[in-house]
Amino acid sequence: MVFDGILLSLIIGFIRGGTLKGLADLSLKFGWVFPILLGIQLFVFFFQDRVAILEQFSGFLFILIYIIGMCFLWMNRENKGFTLLLIGVFLNFIVMALNGGRMPVSYEATVIALDPIYADILKEGLYGKHMMLTESTKLGFLGDVIPITSPYPKSQVISIGDIIMNIGIFIFIQHLMLRHKRRQATTKAA
Repeated sequence: MVFDGILLSLIIGFIRGGTLKGLADLSLKFGWVFPILLGIQLFVFFFQDRVAILEQFSGFLFILIYIIGMCFLWMNRENKGFTLLLIGVFLNFIVMALNGGRMPVSYEATVIALDPIYADILKEGLYGKHMMLTESTKLGFLGDVIPITSPYPKSQVISIGDIIMNIGIFIFIQHLMLRHKRRQATTKAA
């Protein structure tokens, strides 16, 4: 869902006359942290089924990645949209932390939005950083419970935290892409 939000933000930014120059000027505190966290998360995601120790500790690793990611967002909170991004990540973190480092996914939402094979995989166990939402799930309403289907081009199941994160990402990218317009307006006014 995050990548969808980034792509949508870029498209709308271009429609509004924005450019990528603002993205090139981006300077984040500890900006190197985010790509490393993304790389570790992808590594765990793809290899946890093949490496026993990763399978055993993947839930813990996902929680650790979220904690470091939230610290990164907090240190850069002066950027437009980062507060909402942090809130969304925090909501996803809470539900994952309370459920063993896994994001609970609603079976009903999965059946509506996804291939039935995905629901069967979740019933049998874990998939990536996801697990089936059950009666014993804590704060299940914060899990992936919202189905998105047509006319949206990619059917998926998302959480409240995902929605808030994407609003934050949208605001951040719009701010960067339209920075040159604000500078031009300031120059003309001076």
